[in-house]
Amino acid sequence: MNLNSPLFDRIRTQREPREEKRATTTIKCDAPGCQAEGAYRAPMGRLREGQYFCFCLDHVREYNAKYNYFNGMKDDDVARYMKDATVGHRPTWTMGTKRGTAGFREDGRPTGDPLGMYRARYHRRAAEKTEPRYSPVTMRALAALGFDDMPGPEAIRARYKDLVKRHHPDANGGDRSREEKLREIIHAYKTLRAARLA
Repeated sequence: MNLNSPLFDRIRTQREPREEKRATTTIKCDAPGCQAEGAYRAPMGRLREGQYFCFCLDHVREYNAKYNYFNGMKDDDVARYMKDATVGHRPTWTMGTKRGTAGFREDGRPTGDPLGMYRARYHRRAAEKTEPRYSPVTMRALAALGFDDMPGPEAIRARYKDLVKRHHPDANGGDRSREEKLREIIHAYKTLRAARLA
């Protein structure tokens, strides 16, 4: 590559400083009778947001010393304004007052369901949630003890005692033919106890 090429002479690595043309027009101070430059802005006041006076340094100091945004407002109006200022003067709604469960109205319909189209689905879900579901291991343990549905803890204990007395070799004159069934019953009862059902 030839670095002495005339193409490289046209590439500039830094910009040359340009002389910026400044506006020579000056704004005069808005104070009556003052001819100084109004270089400092001061807000015009309430209900005139975004509008400013232009003052010189002496007059802006004097204006700021006397400035009161709430001038002419009653105390109740000032308190209301200050309360609304905490939320950025945006509308808010109270939360948690006499509401149904999360996402549902008091009549059971989901919020955002003005025609009641999802009401049947909600009631079906509520009915399903009331029935507890058990693991297949728990269901096999219940079947080993001879239950089709979920009994109470007392019924499980009573059935366990009855089956152990019935299948134990000592109760059968030393017959060990029912020993495997006894192990299955004991294992099933331990499974139900671990699941806190017995």
